[in-house]
Amino acid sequence: MKNLFSFLPLLALLAACGPKPSTDFTVTVTNDLTFDREEMIEVPISEVTKKVQLIDEEQYIILDAEGNQVAYQITHDDNLLFPVTVKANDKAVYTVAVGEPIEVETLVYGRHYPERVDDIAWENDRTAYRAYGPALQAKGERAFGYDAWVKRVPGLVVEQRYANELNPDTQAEIARLRKERKHDEANELYHSVSYHVDHGNGLDCYKVGPTLGCGTAALLDGDAIVYPYCWKEYEILENGPLRFTVRLTYNPFVMGKDSVVETRTISLSKGSQLNKTVVSYQGLQKTTPVATGLVIHPENPTAYMLEGEKGYIAYADLTDNVNNDNGIIYVGAVMPEKVTEAKAAMFSDKEAKERGASGHVLAVSNYKPGTEYTYYWGSGWSKYGFDTMADWITYLDRYAQSVRNPLKVVY
Repeated sequence: MKNLFSFLPLLALLAACGPKPSTDFTVTVTNDLTFDREEMIEVPISEVTKKVQLIDEEQYIILDAEGNQVAYQITHDDNLLFPVTVKANDKAVYTVAVGEPIEVETLVYGRHYPERVDDIAWENDRTAYRAYGPALQAKGERAFGYDAWVKRVPGLVVEQRYANELNPDTQAEIARLRKERKHDEANELYHSVSYHVDHGNGLDCYKVGPTLGCGTAALLDGDAIVYPYCWKEYEILENGPLRFTVRLTYNPFVMGKDSVVETRTISLSKGSQLNKTVVSYQGLQKTTPVATGLVIHPENPTAYMLEGEKGYIAYADLTDNVNNDNGIIYVGAVMPEKVTEAKAAMFSDKEAKERGASGHVLAVSNYKPGTEYTYYWGSGWSKYGFDTMADWITYLDRYAQSVRNPLKVVY
């Protein structure tokens, strides 16, 4: 007996040092709305590790109720991000366990393009966007709002569009042809590489100019928009495979007597037409109206929808060349919190001429100092999933219902 008992502490020590058993971590997602939902959810890694402990090179896998693996991404703030599908008025169960993850195709990507006057451009499998940077501002070009690039393929296209458009050899050849007055040849070569031409995957045919473009937020001074200029600093926080996130910090500006610094954190997830954007105004001392705007162009001056009570606004843009068969770009914004006012704010004749636009569709809310203003903005295209304005309105209406009634996640 003496020998047996002297061996037991050694067994206990070996057990303590050996592999720890893993327990599956179950996530139940409930949809209380009357339509099916496909969305991204987040679960803190700290909660997962309480039950699913990884050893050495082990990794997580996520399984749906049928045992199929689901792609995931670990976010910059240590959450497990993954897509869920939940039927109307139903629940879905997902399980996190130890295993070998499936290979995930990256369909969400963005970067800084210093070769194109400091653009920040990003895309997912549905659409693409860009925000203008300090090199553009230094040139004196006034571009305040977000730009929308339409696409009609799920694969990544932005990198190649920039590469084709900005190829130095091609640009030099175009310049040579024009210098030699071979304008037809120069134009043909330009159109063969320009991202303003649809080469089968979409194009850039949205006109921003000195406006709020495709859903930029701005403070109001009375009825006047305090236009934000180009970003000063950027930090890419996440870059796929399921979500892109960038933080933009802007130059100080004066609001009343306050020196204010605006910060935006913009996220675009796989499968979504809309970007989530969180805005804060450091230095602002009093509650101030903030407006989310969509530019109205003279080619379609009344094609907007105001649904302030339901939490969204929309506009049908006929693109920068209505005779070029570029389709219609449907733009919109969704507000999860109460909207003070939704309206069409038209420019005077003088301002319309200066800005090349008729006005804005605005959703106005109140921003309180020390808080964050969260909203969603983006676009759809008549050549990629949205045949009519009614289709776009249905999408925005359901999106608004969803952000106002989040999926219930229990783990």
